[in-house]
Amino acid sequence: MSSTPHDPFYSSPFGPFYRRHTPYMVQPEYRIYEMNKRLQSRTEDSDNLWWDAFATEFFEDDATLTLSFCLEDGPKRYTIGRTLIPRYFSTVFEGGVTDLYYILKHSKESYHNSSITVDCDQCAMVTQHGKPMFTKVCTEGRLILEFTFDDLMRIKTWHFTIRQYRELVPRSILAMHAQDPQVLDQLSKNITRMGLTNFTLNYLRLCVILEPMQELMSRHKTYNLSPRDCLKTCLFQKWQRMVAPPAEPTRQPTTKRRKRKNSTSSTSNSSAGNTTNSAGSKKKAPAASLSLSSQVPGLGAIPNCSLNPGRDGDLCHSTAVTPSGQFKEKH
Repeated sequence: MSSTPHDPFYSSPFGPFYRRHTPYMVQPEYRIYEMNKRLQSRTEDSDNLWWDAFATEFFEDDATLTLSFCLEDGPKRYTIGRTLIPRYFSTVFEGGVTDLYYILKHSKESYHNSSITVDCDQCAMVTQHGKPMFTKVCTEGRLILEFTFDDLMRIKTWHFTIRQYRELVPRSILAMHAQDPQVLDQLSKNITRMGLTNFTLNYLRLCVILEPMQELMSRHKTYNLSPRDCLKTCLFQKWQRMVAPPAEPTRQPTTKRRKRKNSTSSTSNSSAGNTTNSAGSKKKAPAASLSLSSQVPGLGAIPNCSLNPGRDGDLCHSTAVTPSGQFKEKH
């Protein structure tokens, strides 16, 4: 008996990478473990397509990533959207990082109708730097994640609040350069700011400008408009939303009760209406039954009398027969 693709023991002839596994629910922390493994599989040849696939696998289409920390000039908070998340992770490695992974300790999970929230107060982002010198950086803080409660279980919101960081230099390197004051002075300087490289910080500052421009970029890509036309269209639509009055809530029409008329009044009204109709019919009857034979003697035919005026504007216009048998036109 040959196995089929529906068989749980079926093996694809193209290898395990072409086989779609059955969706299964996993713990949210295991998704972070899978993300760490995917980051470790990165190579120097990983391009933008690789990073886009990475973000698609672990982040929702409308996901947001937020970083909060405090620098020398005050607290900072950066929030980027889904389209800028792949580039954020790539800038970490462009700043001299060779390895990146996250460690979650004593995290708390809360389940909702459509999402799962993971709150880890003891989260550590560990980065291994190969340049400018071999250094291990441990960035500690609070990580709050919101996963979608479905088979894919992707991240919808990522909020990492950095509290402190430590840069660790191996003792062997210090012993090698113990007699070189210049190297020791260089080793004593920090290579990151709050655990983030200058590449990443510059990119986050750039995202402050890029994030509002996502609508312009999307419109340019969709409609192939010039940057100036995209800006004009976006500003006009924003102005329309500001000027347009708020939609009023629809009110249900009030149903008015019809008052019942008294039977006496209805009877009197009907009798008055009958009297009026009869009077009107009596007034109209002579005109309708007008006969010229009764008014003009000697005519043996009844003319056709109508309310339409004749040639001279008269109401009656007909043809009658005289006693001598000749046709005579009457008005």
